[in-house]
Amino acid sequence: MAARLPVIAILSMLLASCGQGRDGTLGVAVIGDAAALKERGQRLSPSAQLVRAATDEGLVGFDEQGRVVPALADRWIVTDNGQSYIFRLRDGTWPDGKRITADVAAALLRKAIAGLKGTALGLDLAAIDEVRVMADRVIEIDLAAPVPELLILLAQPELSFSWKNAKGQVVGTGPMAFTSAEDGAQLFTLIPPEKRGLPQQESFASRARAVSLSFAKAAAAVARFDDGDVDVVLGGKVDNVPLAGRIGLTRGNVQLDPVTGLFGLVVTRTEGFLGGAANREALSMAIDRDALLGGFNIGGWQPTTRIVSPDAEDDLGTIGERWQGMSMEERQAQASARVAAWKDAGRALPTMNIAMADGVGSTLVFDALRRDFARIGIAVRRVPESDRGDLRLVDVAARYGRATWFLNQLSCTVQKAVCSPAGDERVAEARRALDPAARAALLAEAEAEITAANGFIPIARPLRWSMVRSGTTGFAQSPWGWHPLPPMAWLPR
Repeated sequence: MAARLPVIAILSMLLASCGQGRDGTLGVAVIGDAAALKERGQRLSPSAQLVRAATDEGLVGFDEQGRVVPALADRWIVTDNGQSYIFRLRDGTWPDGKRITADVAAALLRKAIAGLKGTALGLDLAAIDEVRVMADRVIEIDLAAPVPELLILLAQPELSFSWKNAKGQVVGTGPMAFTSAEDGAQLFTLIPPEKRGLPQQESFASRARAVSLSFAKAAAAVARFDDGDVDVVLGGKVDNVPLAGRIGLTRGNVQLDPVTGLFGLVVTRTEGFLGGAANREALSMAIDRDALLGGFNIGGWQPTTRIVSPDAEDDLGTIGERWQGMSMEERQAQASARVAAWKDAGRALPTMNIAMADGVGSTLVFDALRRDFARIGIAVRRVPESDRGDLRLVDVAARYGRATWFLNQLSCTVQKAVCSPAGDERVAEARRALDPAARAALLAEAEAEITAANGFIPIARPLRWSMVRSGTTGFAQSPWGWHPLPPMAWLPR
């Protein structure tokens, strides 16, 4: 039997290498598509988020541990009522050489926020009333009610500032730039301070190293790590989780991030059987989550029937796991009875399509779902992730640790097939609430409403994994599953 992988700790396969290539360049392979290099706008794939965060700055950013750090704003204050954030911008210049000023930065921030309208991240930012210029290098963000996670939201890659030069070309605001290498990889390098309107740093040349970034499918990325061609692999998820002894890992370190988020099935069609909330609930009742996760053999990976993670900072604990008084057999029997009643009424029950990503992990998930659904009389088939399907396997890591992130992901703005207008109303009320206790109570009501709609079938928290060779600096486990490139480009002092 393969060894169990603890979710928080590191599985050490072998300690080797010095953490960078012979020429000082750090090799990083990203599980994803090189098309991420050309993505623009505010709706980005995970790979494109990584690139955007390296080449474009917002007011703040993330360090390797997922903590908020200064970027274009070098310092800030929050008013006592939590409804105003005041940022002072750093010295320096825009890519065209002009001084960084608050009026330009405020305009870019307003544009970025407007571009997120209709997305879950846009809902996360809905409490922003106004972005105001207070002085030459001072911006104030006024809020309708406190948003404790505002700094984390402003650090998201989608809130960074894209710049167009005189020719209309999009250029980065830093801190890194990239060029194509002969081997097809992209060479990301830190922009020298003096080229950003900042004082020269004597240690810059000795401390800065290039990051060679390549994109590949999971098997190819792992093989490159195994062969010593790269020292870091990023972008690992459940569909390509590296199981010891199953995909040929022979050396290296596997790290799993302590993320929360949504991992489960979202209902994408409501024709026929899926049109009733009780029928959709039957699918959720049928899933043996313990057995499904057991197929992965990953210690500490916990199943859930809840939408909101119990780890959320504002979770009251009033909503527990569903069907706690029922055994798995009882749940499946009740679900089977609902399916039988549907069929006995002379209504057809065609095979349902489940859209999911390719990969060995996805196969394990599908096989478990097919087995459980067959026990209640429902047949399913697997279709590519690009297909709509009747159900879709979603796997999204939370961007911040509060209930609103989970509820906004399942709002009627985002999930149009099945949602809860009543739940959305409670979230909107919570967004305007000034009292933290009242806000948490409204969010609990919203979770109950959205849960009852049964438009999302939770399975577990997501998994995010990376491979990092011993001695590599600038990488750390992150609660957001987020590993920015700039920290990796700095050598220790």
